[in-house]
Amino acid sequence: MAEITTYKYRIEPQDVDFTLRASAASIINYMLNVAGIDADSKGFGVASLQGNKFTWVLSRLAVDIERQAEQYSNIEIDTWVNECNRLSSTRNFCMRQGNELLAASVSQWCVLDMESRQVVDLSIMKERHDQIMVDAPSPTSVPARLRPMEYTASSQHTVAYSDIDFNRHMNTLRYVDMIFDAISLDAIENNRGMRLDFNFIAEARYGETLTISHLNDGNTWHFEIATAEKTLCRAKIEFK
Repeated sequence: MAEITTYKYRIEPQDVDFTLRASAASIINYMLNVAGIDADSKGFGVASLQGNKFTWVLSRLAVDIERQAEQYSNIEIDTWVNECNRLSSTRNFCMRQGNELLAASVSQWCVLDMESRQVVDLSIMKERHDQIMVDAPSPTSVPARLRPMEYTASSQHTVAYSDIDFNRHMNTLRYVDMIFDAISLDAIENNRGMRLDFNFIAEARYGETLTISHLNDGNTWHFEIATAEKTLCRAKIEFK
């Protein structure tokens, strides 16, 4: 069995919002960067998959943010993989400042065939996964399965160059940005932590027009991002 790996970061000015605290998108970005670095270092990252024209894609994500670290804070992120089945691999994260837990996250990943755009059976990676598996529980509850709702407001966005990542679909962080753009500044400024759940259902491709629908229910915000033909993502954010 492998061990939990730790990476160090500093909260830079480009990573904070108007409150001078790390934004939710930046916190998620740090975690996703760590996922890529750690997977590459252990021989099962995107670089090793692309020879077979495969790639990793995020299918579900849950993040519990206890406190958003201030600008120039030094932080550490622990990461480990503790579950794998035919459909997904589970990677975990803890963001810390010293002994204080700032955020905990559980992410679930699939391997995508870049030509067929279909999910690949992960049993092809069983030997590699067995070598990097860590005998430690996830630090928070797994991502919730989100259902469609009766949304009360919406906006639109056309997927552009700046939205696209190396997988030639819209980057995870652009979903986060679009969702937070719909939330009131008061809710963002006055929060004392938050829980975020994301279900990524289909790909958003260049040139597609997206509808971002949302519903605000007290401290909870529900979202669905879709094209005219398909639902791409559902999300829920609960402010503490």
